[in-house]
Amino acid sequence: MSPRPDVSKERKNQILDAATEVFSKKGFQKARMDDIAEEAKLGKGTLYWYFKSKESIVIQIFDRIFYREAEELIALVDSPLTATEKINRYAERVIKDVNNLLKFAPVAFEFLSLAFRNKFFKKAFKKYFQDYMQTLLPIIHQGIESGEFREIDAEEAAIALGAIFEGTLLLWVYDTSLVDPSHHIRAGVQLLLNSFTRLNSKDAG
Repeated sequence: MSPRPDVSKERKNQILDAATEVFSKKGFQKARMDDIAEEAKLGKGTLYWYFKSKESIVIQIFDRIFYREAEELIALVDSPLTATEKINRYAERVIKDVNNLLKFAPVAFEFLSLAFRNKFFKKAFKKYFQDYMQTLLPIIHQGIESGEFREIDAEEAAIALGAIFEGTLLLWVYDTSLVDPSHHIRAGVQLLLNSFTRLNSKDAG
């Protein structure tokens, strides 16, 4: 007798897709586990077997939205590339994730709004931000130590890069006809990298 196939990953993705759809339509607060089970075409028992609450589903949705190919990004720190090349690679990964995120934008921004008054969401976003900083800070320090970058404040530089990534997506929500996330993230990162490496008159002296 052949072994039964492991369908747990397929089931989880089925539930996460359904939950994202339900959250997009109803919002997190009004969505019920019953709604998610119905959207996923699964029994409630099956749903609760994989996820015990809406919050546990949200954790997995966060992982899908914010942690795609996380190992690839972490590996950049120890790669032989220059700091500039690493940051550009990071930006391209973010752009790919942003393009995947656009269809989840209503859910992602609702989660962001909930972070102001819900400790669960605040903690989740804080972890995402800390992981982001732990990846970019070493790369920026490498650029400074090698002389590729000026003596800049690495933490401020990492936050500025994050502002480009996150802020561009927010501006796209404001005006989709004016803002092209892929183009403007690349342009913003390039402008910032130029400021890291450009010599001013004081440096030249």
